[in-house]
This record gives sequence, structure tokens and C-alpha cells, in this order.
Amino acid sequence: MRFTRLIAGLTTAGLLGLAPVAISSPADAATTYTTTSSIAASAPEVTYGDDSLSINGAVTTPDGGSVYTGSVALQVYSAKNPVWTTIQTDDSAGSYYFFDIKPDSNSLYKVVYSGITETNGDVYTPSESAPLAVGVKRKAVFKTPGLFLVGKIKPDFKRKKVVLKRKKGKKYVAWKKVRTNKKGVFRVKAPNKRGFKFSVTIPADKKYSGFTDYYQVY
Repeated sequence: MRFTRLIAGLTTAGLLGLAPVAISSPADAATTYTTTSSIAASAPEVTYGDDSLSINGAVTTPDGGSVYTGSVALQVYSAKNPVWTTIQTDDSAGSYYFFDIKPDSNSLYKVVYSGITETNGDVYTPSESAPLAVGVKRKAVFKTPGLFLVGKIKPDFKRKKVVLKRKKGKKYVAWKKVRTNKKGVFRVKAPNKRGFKFSVTIPADKKYSGFTDYYQVY
């Protein structure tokens, strides 16, 4: 009996002498975030040579959180230059702003986010916004000496059609069609009739959006 107790005691002492082993939890795994890029413009349309645009937007994660690292590039595709071209960049992807943009013809704009891998291993995927259309009107200067309406339209409006309509009842109906000269100038005479109302339409084409102005004889 003594022999049995001795063996048991030695076995217990040996177990107690074992060094403890630390159990550690695995490091947090890196996360991949699929990003979304948005874009908005200060105006849907501008006048050639006169107006400028500002464009803003943000890069976000699926839960709506902002992405503050990485860069974005503003690109344009215009009727005069139908190739996506970077015109400005911003290193603040979370909320970006681009100023003093002057399109030279009807244009599409988009932002392209570079994507980035953080030092902790988190990945933010590249993304780009849907294209945003901005129209450009030709610049028109109208003068009204007496009963005449004289207009000068630019750019690229030599020997182009100008549509004039007169008001009849509640509607404007066909009245005259004139063409500009090689300098983009036209001249038309209104009837000497007080209250006579008419409109002048510069038609749209592939490069520029159209517009209409209204006049009345006083």
C-alpha cells in the first residue's frame, strides 16, 4: 500500500511541475471593402465661354461609410474630344471637389477611384461613378436696333439655320427661317406691330445644346 501511494504522489508532483502554455487568439483578418463612387455637378448646362462648373462627390463602402484614403481622378469625354481624359485629381477620396471646369462642348464626366491597400491589410477596391452629362449652349449676343433683331452666335455657327416663330393665340407657330453668315451673324426684321411676340431658336446639334429666346415689339 505504501508503494502504491508513493507512485501516486510522484505522478501528481510531476504533473504540477509542467510549465503552463499560453493560448493566444488569431490576429484579426483583413477586410476587403467594395467601394462606390458618386458624382454631382453644380449645373446641368452652361454657356460656352461664360460659365464654369464645380463637381463633387464621395467614395463610400457598402454600409455608407466614407473612404478617406486613395485618390480620385476627374475624367471628361466631350463631343470635341471623344476620349476619356483626366483633367483634375484629388487625394481626398472621402469627399472630393473639383472647381473651375469649363466644358468646350456637350460633355460626360466621371470620377475614377484608385483603390488602396491599408497598412493593416484592409483593401478598398477601385471604382468609378456613372457618367454625368453636362450640356453646353453656344454663346449668343442679341441686339434690337429699332424693329431689327441682330444676333451673333458662336462657336461653329457659320451658315447655320435659325428658327423664328410668332405667337398665335397661346402657341408659337412657324414664322421665318434665316441663316447666319460666315461670322455666325443673322439679322431679321419684326413687323411694326405693337405687342407682336416672337421666339428665336438656336437648334441643338451633336456638339451643343439648343435654346430659345423670346421677344415682343413695344
